[in-house]
Amino acid sequence: QVQLVESGGGLVQAGGSLRLSCAASGRTLSSYRTGWFRQAPGKERELVAAVSGRGGNTYYADSVKGRFTISRDNTRNTVYLQMNTLKPEDTGVYYCGTAPPRLFPRYWDYEEYDYWGQGTQVTVST
Repeated sequence: QVQLVESGGGLVQAGGSLRLSCAASGRTLSSYRTGWFRQAPGKERELVAAVSGRGGNTYYADSVKGRFTISRDNTRNTVYLQMNTLKPEDTGVYYCGTAPPRLFPRYWDYEEYDYWGQGTQVTVST
C-alpha cells in the first residue's frame, strides 16, 4: 500500500517562506516521478514542481521558477518543496503525487500520477 503524507503548510505573510514535505511509504521515490501540485478554490489542480525518478531531473511551472525548489532525500524517502518569496497567488492546497516511469513523461499531467497525499493548506496573506 502506497501512502504519501504531506506536511509543512500554514499561514505566512507575502515574502515569507515555507518548506513542504512529502513522506512516502510503500514506494521508493527515487524510482518514481514525484510532483507537487496545488489547487486554489474554483481552479484546476496545477503542477508546481516535479522531480524525475532515477535521473533527478526537475521541472517547474513558470510562475514559481526562481522562488521554489524541489528536492529529494533518498535516505528518508521524502520529497521537499522549499517555497521562498511567497505571493498571495501561491495560496491553495498543495498535494504531492507519484507517477510510474514513462518514456516521455508529461510532468504537468496530473492523470499520470497514480498515488496522492491528502494535501496541506498554504495560505499567503498580503
